[in-house]
Amino acid sequence: MGTEPGSFPARPSKLRDNQAFVRFWASSTVSDFGTYITTVALSVLVLVSLDGTALDQGLVNAARWAPYLLFGLLAGIWVDRFRRRTVLIVGDVGRGVVLMLLCVLGAAGVLSVPTVMLLMFSFGTLALMSDAAYQSFLPQFVPRPLLTRANARLQQSDTVAQTAGSAIAGGLVALVTAPFALLVGALTHFLSGAVLVSLKDTATNRPPRPAGGSLPQQIGEGLHWVYGHPRLGPLSWSSHLWFVGSAMMGAVLPALVLNDLRLGPLGLGLVLSGAGIGSVVGTLLSIRLGERWGTGTTMLVARLIQPVALAVIALSPAVGSALAIGALDDHAGGLPTAWPVAVWAAFAVAAGGQFLFWLSMGVEGPLEMGYQQAVTPERMIARMSATKRSMNRAMIVLGAPLGGALALLTSSPIALWAAAAIMLLSAVILWSSGFRSANVEIDQLSDEEAQKP
Repeated sequence: MGTEPGSFPARPSKLRDNQAFVRFWASSTVSDFGTYITTVALSVLVLVSLDGTALDQGLVNAARWAPYLLFGLLAGIWVDRFRRRTVLIVGDVGRGVVLMLLCVLGAAGVLSVPTVMLLMFSFGTLALMSDAAYQSFLPQFVPRPLLTRANARLQQSDTVAQTAGSAIAGGLVALVTAPFALLVGALTHFLSGAVLVSLKDTATNRPPRPAGGSLPQQIGEGLHWVYGHPRLGPLSWSSHLWFVGSAMMGAVLPALVLNDLRLGPLGLGLVLSGAGIGSVVGTLLSIRLGERWGTGTTMLVARLIQPVALAVIALSPAVGSALAIGALDDHAGGLPTAWPVAVWAAFAVAAGGQFLFWLSMGVEGPLEMGYQQAVTPERMIARMSATKRSMNRAMIVLGAPLGGALALLTSSPIALWAAAAIMLLSAVILWSSGFRSANVEIDQLSDEEAQKP
């Protein structure tokens, strides 16, 4: 039996009894595996198969996120015109097709960096629509008091995928080459879409409820909500700056691991696995720390840890040099069992920095996501999500080429130090704002309030 618009069906009080959430969780987990397999395979494809530079990696990353800059403010409005589940299914299937094309063209030897950029732009456009639907889909079948826990569960599975998926991707690339590893990523997106097709719960299939007003008015309402809110405003501005540093890190880290440390595809996968392990630990601590210290304070502490972790990663080549890492040329891309002590030391520092960085991200992520969803009316969630994500991803379009160019002109460690400085400034800005008093249990809306027009 359906429900009247504006009303909520009876919902289980525990997440494990919520079958809609369990299926959505499964779909999200499978898609997450595809994301991390794709990340590793794409980096190796650009930096090794196509003999690219850190700047090429930055340009590919920028192309992937450019749709957020170009179409981001429209995405939330567009998503409101369709059923959220439909948007997610189309996004999964479409991204699978794009990755299949990358595989075919790569295997045929006709890929170039501009072609990869074009395909990743298409991939990013599909991801933009899925992201806008994702955040506004979850509150349809999870009560607001459980949103933080639901986001924690989703991030925990994401971190498992990050740990295992990155390592699996490194092994796959070494075994079957980067293009065919991308094919595995495509299959995970197809499987995720199939799970969503099977999700028949009434609450997950609500008809669209487009917002009233003209297009400029709808965009303006989304912007006003994000930047005019006393808590979301400071968080948003701080996050935009943080994403510049994060994008620089994303462009430079693969080049540092593959070119400076010369650990090979498997080594890159193992370094990124350290991120997944840290994130698992962080998400396990997230809710407990948030309840003890408050949402705002916990997130701020996590933000201050991140630039420290990035500085640790930047030190990994120096640690290797101190232990005669020059010998690494003889073991480029070899198995870990053949690595000399110097290589293991550099790997340990890089992986340790990744562990610390993503431990803090694991603590922050569920609290941030749950807080944003809890304090935003349902009719505004898609626009809130699209507005903030579009601005954040626009910073990737700036930061990724900047990090790649800085690494090319100076060195990968110097580019990482610059990224760490930007993240530290972001944390200081957030600390000086009123966000430190944010508390999801105090600030959240009730389900009835969230439904009010």
